[in-house]
Amino acid sequence: MGSVVVSKSRTCIKHLCTAWVVNPLYFRPALACLPQNIMQAARFIINPHTQYYSTKGDKQAPSRVAKEKCFTPRTRPAFPNSVFTAGTAKRTAEYMKKRAGADTEELSNNTPARGRGSVKVALPDHPLPASEWAKFKESSSKPERFEMQMMEGLLATNADINIAKSLLAYVVQDKGTLSYELLLRYLTLCVTGGHHSEVFDIYDIMKTCFKTLDTGASALFIKGFSQTERWREALVVLEGMKKALLPSPRNYSDAIAGAALHGDTETSWMLYDELLDLGLVPNQDTWQCLFQSGITQRGQEDKLFSVLSYMRDNQIYPEEPLIQTIKALFESLPDQKWSGKFSYVAPSGECKNCKASLESIQLTEEEYAELKDKVMKKVIEGSDVFKKTTPEELKSFKSFVKQRPPFDIVIDGLNVANTTPKATHSETLLAVVAELEQQGLNILVLGRKHMLQPSRNWDRQNMNKIKQKAHCFFTDNISEDDPFLLYAALHSGVHCNFLSRDLMRDHKACLSDSTTRRLFFKWQRGHQLVISHYVPGKRVGFQRILAYDTIVQTSGSSWHIPYDENRGDRATYEVPQKWLCLTREH
Repeated sequence: MGSVVVSKSRTCIKHLCTAWVVNPLYFRPALACLPQNIMQAARFIINPHTQYYSTKGDKQAPSRVAKEKCFTPRTRPAFPNSVFTAGTAKRTAEYMKKRAGADTEELSNNTPARGRGSVKVALPDHPLPASEWAKFKESSSKPERFEMQMMEGLLATNADINIAKSLLAYVVQDKGTLSYELLLRYLTLCVTGGHHSEVFDIYDIMKTCFKTLDTGASALFIKGFSQTERWREALVVLEGMKKALLPSPRNYSDAIAGAALHGDTETSWMLYDELLDLGLVPNQDTWQCLFQSGITQRGQEDKLFSVLSYMRDNQIYPEEPLIQTIKALFESLPDQKWSGKFSYVAPSGECKNCKASLESIQLTEEEYAELKDKVMKKVIEGSDVFKKTTPEELKSFKSFVKQRPPFDIVIDGLNVANTTPKATHSETLLAVVAELEQQGLNILVLGRKHMLQPSRNWDRQNMNKIKQKAHCFFTDNISEDDPFLLYAALHSGVHCNFLSRDLMRDHKACLSDSTTRRLFFKWQRGHQLVISHYVPGKRVGFQRILAYDTIVQTSGSSWHIPYDENRGDRATYEVPQKWLCLTREH
């Protein structure tokens, strides 16, 4: 690790003389002492409220005419939410913990939190002279990491800045140098604490001492300069970073924020376009500063609407601070009379605020054909499927499907049979099949061959009744069910639903491009049934399938934007439930 040689000082370090570094990838040794003006400039003022930065890593669909035999769930006064509803995964996990007898509340109350920033060493509560720091070091269990351990502890506890300053003074007196690692931490403190003059000083020092900056320092300088009147120097650092590696979305976000903050909208949008051209995904802060800039400076409306189109195309949801700014932007547009209300959408797809119908969850013919082609090639006919089945078995199944009329619903038999411990597997599966048969549906049950062997869970009579009510195909016991289920459902047509608790995340991940993955997720949300409850002897309840797509959408005179609530806990396969409804008066 490189170091900067420093003279002794108690409260500040003013006389930096020479810089030596070991890492040849980024630096070279300085050949002479630093200029006097830079030596005098190195004032160390540190803010302990710190977080570390690094460049290392993160048309309305036309409704199709369906077959007459469509699944129609039984209506209940309080119909269960979809498995894709935001927060369902968290609630399910909490429910399973309770079933397992885990007292999560007691655990949270009695177990001390130990995050990454947890302090494990004793820290002083006031600045210390070098002699006192030396005593601290003598009692340390890791004296070789004492300085870094102390600094990180001070940061984690929001300690007095002067304590950190006295620590630096001790390090200089003890070693005569400041390690590059410690200097970088100090730079982090200056940037996050808004100590701009110190950021400028360190930049001058490091530019003099080092031929190039590493990615960590570059990222910090981009952020630090962007907050000041010297924001254009952040662009210089960004250009230098691009010579070595691809900057992160965070680097671009900081540079864009600097331009927007200082009124240079042309540069902020130029950087934004460059970010997109590089294939990077903007973060919420980037959009936040662009929309905020649009409130104070007119003429950006078309570009901002293109941001909403980007969110639509990539199924990205604004977070609550951003959605508030988007609302303020629309309502600030002169002579357009936009009104924003936060709303919910009924299961039918009607906005509770404006009563408009949202876009259908059903795919268009073109979208369905594209998805079917990609899934057939990647998931079903791809090489991975043969890891848990054989070409002969798959060929036999395809022939089986083609010889039968299109199915209305495909059931993952083993998955569904395990729904409840209150009934045997065959009893549960029979109840589900019987419920669906009452609606006149053409049913396919996919199972494993072991289900045909009589046992306590697999009653022969029940299995015979299932075979009378539905088409059945039983794979080898080692085969994977999902490719068979997907093939049958997609082959049957856009009207066909499937019943399973499996959320198919592995298969979605196998699809090569984001467009196809979004289509798969849209098709899945519009066609997957999940059992919400089943009590032996009573009718089976199903979670609802939403009629609308959860995606940014507009009709010209209105916008509907789904967003993530603060403190929300949404899994990647879930969708938000809150919407911003923007309507314009005529």
